[in-house]
Formats: sequence, structure tokens, C-alpha cells
Amino acid sequence: MKTMLLLSALALSAALPVGADDEKSYGSDRKMDKDGKHPDSWITAKVKSSLLYHTSVSGLKTEVETRDGVVILKGEAENQAQRELAAEYANGIEGVRRVDNQMTIKGERASMFDDASITAQVKAALMSRRSTSAFQTGVKTRNGVVTLSGTAGNEAEKELAERLARGVSGVKDVDNAMKVE
Repeated sequence: MKTMLLLSALALSAALPVGADDEKSYGSDRKMDKDGKHPDSWITAKVKSSLLYHTSVSGLKTEVETRDGVVILKGEAENQAQRELAAEYANGIEGVRRVDNQMTIKGERASMFDDASITAQVKAALMSRRSTSAFQTGVKTRNGVVTLSGTAGNEAEKELAERLARGVSGVKDVDNAMKVE
């Protein structure tokens, strides 16, 4: 059964639609877009295949989503070791920038993210980067939706602030109202 699922997953990852104009092929399984990055769909398929291949984690119970190279893992692990291994396997895939492991452990209640802690985590993420100004960026969270306000030095700084906010656990959406000066 597990072998059939693995073969199906590998076949699926190899059969992902690839636009000839958008991507270059480097070998049989290294697809990259015109910027030299792996598409999120390719990364997601590779992570899912890896989790199905490794018998020490539950690939079937793990949801995988990728946004701008950041892999988000959701689902239920049997124990902490399985949770950590899933993140380690995902992090080992080429093109993965970071893993946001939101998996819960079987029998434990899923942790709830309150708005104040999400706001604090977003501010900490902004302060961790030199290219974003946490002091000029207002952060408010309501029901998991983060609103960014204030000023950014350029469009790239504004986009980075939004991407950092989206990477925080518990964030459902980001409304980026920052102005570019």
C-alpha cells in the first residue's frame, strides 16, 4: 500500500504541468522558472514525495503548502520526534527557504494564536531584518489578520515586510497598507 502511494506521488510530482516559456529544465527533475527559482508547486510536490518516502513520518497525515519558497506543514504527528523529522525532511528539499512547522502532536490540543502574540511575532520578524524598519511599520492583528501600516523605503521593503508577516504562525492573511516613500 505504502509503495503504491509512493509511486503515485512520484509520478504526480514528475507530471506537474510545466510551461515551456516559463521554466528551464535542468535534468529530469530540476525545474526552475525564468528567475532560476523552483516554483512553489514543484517544491510542494517534492516535499510531499519526501514525506511519503520516509516511513518515520506520516506523509498521508501531513498537509504541505508552499509560498515564495516557505514550506508550511500542517497536520498531526504521532510525537515530537516525528514532527521535527517532517520539518527536517522538508528543509532538505532544494529551493526551500524556510519551514513553518504548524503540525500538532497527537493527543495535544492545538495551540491557539492570540492576536497580541501574532503582533509581537511579526514585529520580531521585522526587527530581525536590516532591510525592514520595525519602528516605522505599524502592526495590528485582528482575528489572525495582520494589517501593516507606516512607510517603506521602496517597494521591495514593503513586499518583504508582508512576506515576513505571512511567515508567522497563526497569521491567516495580511493587509499591507504601507506607503512607499
